Amino acid sequence: MDELVHLAVADGVATITLDSPHNRNALSTRLRRELREHLTTAIADDAVRVIVLDHTGPVFCAGMDLKESRSADAENQGVQEFPAILQQIWTSPKPVVAKLAGPARAGGVGIIAACDIAVSVDTATFAFSEVRIGVVPAVISVTVLPRLTTRQAHELFLTGETFDARRAADIGLINSAVPADGLDAEVKRYADMLALGAPKALAATKEMLTAQRPAAMTEAFDQMLELSAEYFAGEEGQEGMRAFAEKRKPSWVPDALK
Repeated sequence: MDELVHLAVADGVATITLDSPHNRNALSTRLRRELREHLTTAIADDAVRVIVLDHTGPVFCAGMDLKESRSADAENQGVQEFPAILQQIWTSPKPVVAKLAGPARAGGVGIIAACDIAVSVDTATFAFSEVRIGVVPAVISVTVLPRLTTRQAHELFLTGETFDARRAADIGLINSAVPADGLDAEVKRYADMLALGAPKALAATKEMLTAQRPAAMTEAFDQMLELSAEYFAGEEGQEGMRAFAEKRKPSWVPDALK
C-alpha cells in the first residue's frame, strides 16, 4: 500500500509529510506507525539538521481516527500509542518545525504544541474539540499546557471553541501566522536560522528548555554554570569562537547557507 506519511531529506532538512487527506490526516493506526518510523529515521540521520512536519490536503491533522476508536475498549484505543509520538517530537535533539496550510484539531494541536516552532497560514483554525464529543484532552495537555496560560487553557479546553490563527499566535500556540503565499518562505526562514546552530548545542539547549529547574536559585545556577562551561570548552564552542574571529561560518553550517 502507498505510504500515508512520507520522508524526504534535502539540504539538511527532513520533511515528514502527512498524506492521508481522505480522512483529514487523522491519526489512524497506519499513520501513527509511519510517523513514528520516519521521525526515528530523521532523528538518527546525521545529515538532518532540522525536521519539518508538513501535510497534504486542506487539514493539517484532525486528531485521532474516530472510526477506529468507536469500537475499541480502553486498552485498545489508538490514543494509547500517541504519547510516544508527542514525546519523540518534544525530546528530538533536532529542532522540529510544524508547517500548517490548514486547520488542526485535538491531537493535531497536540503535535503542533510538541514542535519547537509552528508556522500557520492566517486562515487556519484550531480547537480542542474533545469535550464536545465526550472525551478529555488529556494526553495532549502534556505538550499544550506548557504553551498556554492557565486562563487560556481553561477557556479553550472547557469550551471547545474554534479559534483563529491570530489568536493561536497571541496565546503562544504557534509562532507566526502568514498569508498562504508566504508559508513556504516563513518555514524556510526558520529552518535556515535553526541550521545555523551547532547540532550538539541545539540538542542541549532543547533539553535545557524542557527540563524541570531546581527550586533553589543557587542549585539552578550551579547546574547551568556546569552546562555553560562544558560547551564553552567543547568542540563546537571552540570552533564557533574560531569562526567568529576568522570572520567565517562555523563548520556545521550547511554549504547552502555559507
